[in-house]
Amino acid sequence: MTDAAASPIRTAVIGFGASGRIFHAPFLEADSDFSLDVIVTRDPSRRAAAEVRHPNARIVATPEDVWADAAALDLVVIGSPSGTHAGLADAALEAGLDVVVDKPFAVTADEGRALIAKAEQLGRRITVFQNRRWDGDFLTLQQLVDDGRLGEVRRFESRFEWWQPEPSTSWKTEAAPAEGGGILYDLGTHLIDQAVQLFGPVADVHAEIARRRSSTAADDDVFLALAHDSDVISHLWMSAVAPLFGPRFHVLGSTAGYASWGLDPQEPALIAGALPNDPGFGEVPEARWGMLGADRDTTAVPTRRGDYGEFYRLLAVALRGGGPLPVDPADAVSVLEIIEHAHAAVSVTA
Repeated sequence: MTDAAASPIRTAVIGFGASGRIFHAPFLEADSDFSLDVIVTRDPSRRAAAEVRHPNARIVATPEDVWADAAALDLVVIGSPSGTHAGLADAALEAGLDVVVDKPFAVTADEGRALIAKAEQLGRRITVFQNRRWDGDFLTLQQLVDDGRLGEVRRFESRFEWWQPEPSTSWKTEAAPAEGGGILYDLGTHLIDQAVQLFGPVADVHAEIARRRSSTAADDDVFLALAHDSDVISHLWMSAVAPLFGPRFHVLGSTAGYASWGLDPQEPALIAGALPNDPGFGEVPEARWGMLGADRDTTAVPTRRGDYGEFYRLLAVALRGGGPLPVDPADAVSVLEIIEHAHAAVSVTA
């Protein structure tokens, strides 16, 4: 356990777009083990928002401002565009800081392996923010699998889908795959990580990768089939152009199946202004619980409370010497290897 009397882990967040503003800064401020000391953003409107939301943080324009003041910090959280992750993580390690990198860890597996080696060489800690490991529906499914309530799992279907035929202007729609752009690097990173966490290493990958919207620079509609060493088959869909959504999870075992619909409520709640310590945060109402059973004999299974804050609680313990990192960066390298294999195997359909 962490020492309640210990000084907070002094933290800088690089980037105050969706990543820094929604997924990192609120959880750092809600956790007494951390202090949010510095936020990096060049954008005037984001700077103004950061000053209002986090008045105790110093707002600076560049990562170089962080490196120059690294002695006053312990940790840097990188929530910038994907193509910048590896370079910024490398610089943070050089500056003597521990590092959290938002997903994807890097653009290539080689970059990820180099960062792990550098962190070990310098005696620093580096981890990857795979927050979807703490989605309530995923925690529920993980428990069902661990308890054997599905029997021998044979097929795992998982989806992240939305309907956005006209994309908003964002680096995510402007970046090519070589810069970490596209839905496979974005949502695919979560779906692959969840599949591997549940069912282990992957022996073979089939991919269908398409760019359906001409105004985007990379894929926006992807299907992956993963053959796990455990003999489970994972079918993963990720799409920005799905006018109708399939089930979030559809899992078939030898004795029962499990299906759930809709996404974890934490992200929309945070976007709407909720805070991690608000009553009911991360809870799923009974009407949206998933169903477990076979044929017509099914029952609703309470969805466990989602808890992205657990990542930072585990990180605090790890940084103070009491436990493993919340996400082993080697796991993120394995995900990148699968993404690279998928991109190499197919040409993007325009």
